[in-house]
Amino acid sequence: MRKRGIASVLIQAAQSESIWHNAPIRLTDGGFWSSWLGGASSSGRAVGVNDAMKLSAVWACVRLVSMSVAGLPIGVYKRKSDGGRESANDHPLYALVHVSPNEDMTPMQFWQAMVAAMMLWGNTYARIQRIGKRAVALEFLLPSRVRLDCDDLGRLRYFFRPRSGAEIEIARTDILHIPAFSLDGRIGLSAIRYGVDVMGAAMSAEDAANGTFKNGLMPTVAFSVDRTMNSKQREEFREYVAAVSGALNAGRAPVLEHGVKPESIGINPNDAQLLESRGWSTQEICRWFGVPPWMVGYTDKGSNWGTGLEQQMLAFLTFVITSYTTQIQQCINKRLLEPKDWPLYYAEYSLEGFLRADSASRAAFYSSMAQNGVYTRDDIREKENLPRKGGNAEVLTVQSNLLPLDRLGESSDSNSVRSALSNWLKTAETQE
Repeated sequence: MRKRGIASVLIQAAQSESIWHNAPIRLTDGGFWSSWLGGASSSGRAVGVNDAMKLSAVWACVRLVSMSVAGLPIGVYKRKSDGGRESANDHPLYALVHVSPNEDMTPMQFWQAMVAAMMLWGNTYARIQRIGKRAVALEFLLPSRVRLDCDDLGRLRYFFRPRSGAEIEIARTDILHIPAFSLDGRIGLSAIRYGVDVMGAAMSAEDAANGTFKNGLMPTVAFSVDRTMNSKQREEFREYVAAVSGALNAGRAPVLEHGVKPESIGINPNDAQLLESRGWSTQEICRWFGVPPWMVGYTDKGSNWGTGLEQQMLAFLTFVITSYTTQIQQCINKRLLEPKDWPLYYAEYSLEGFLRADSASRAAFYSSMAQNGVYTRDDIREKENLPRKGGNAEVLTVQSNLLPLDRLGESSDSNSVRSALSNWLKTAETQE
């Protein structure tokens, strides 16, 4: 009965991971089970989320992306009839995503955990607590405690296993489910599970390096003797070898008796290219998470600086950060806003938040926006948390004498003087 119960649980869990297939999963489906339960990599190491996070490259990639996304300001806006927008800080969604998602977490803590789950498990979940139809809190759910299933109509069902008590089902309308990269559009794929061989190879390289340092960088040594020994002699010789190893670690030269010769066996760490393989693992892990290696502290002779580094940063923001922010804000709009609010309200990240760490770039950006009639001076002051001045500070200007937009093309006094002077000179030349 116990074996049958375990098999049933495994089939249910596997079916939830494979809901895009119509065929049922059976215990005889060896190919599927070997891939789904294959936590062991080709190097022989079992790889899980906690194991992977012990690799410095995985830790750095997850920390970098999750903290970067969580640190970006996310606002709630109201569309205006003229095509513009205005901040909707009085909307209940603003307080939920920007001020206090739940009783225990700040927005930074909550969104950092959500993005980290997307990177490690491929999916992130939060339980939506409501008063009536209005969402008032978001409770982060650890993905390892969430089980997915599919009803007869093909819709997802969500089951959560709390720390104590029986598993409970959470209604679809009360779950904020944000998948990462997905093949079916509903369930995200885990970089840890699909990159198991790369992660396992990196762990094996770490184990080999640690073993080498533990042995004092000494190669594995075997001793040959010029006689055949019985069991008792072999045991005594093993004790002798242990004493020799202790002498080596203590810095004392061992004394080998007549007929005993040490021979090095195994592969030299240099020959095994241990350092090179660890560097290769770092680059491979960064590739799985889409993070440039230099951003996690890995540099080599090919690392470039200056303009090249700036372009890599822009690529990171464009192809990595926005892939998370776009998915998150669209799921927020779909799940946390009522359908009647969709045409009027929406949440959006402000990627300009990255400029706050670069005052020179921020100043150049504001200057360009003001001189080309995009921002007013008061718009800029508001973004810098300064009070609005009103008056001319609320007027859009352009670089051409900083005229208001509605006066473009009009003749200024200086232009009139230049025109009159030019006409006078032409008249004087004609008279001569």
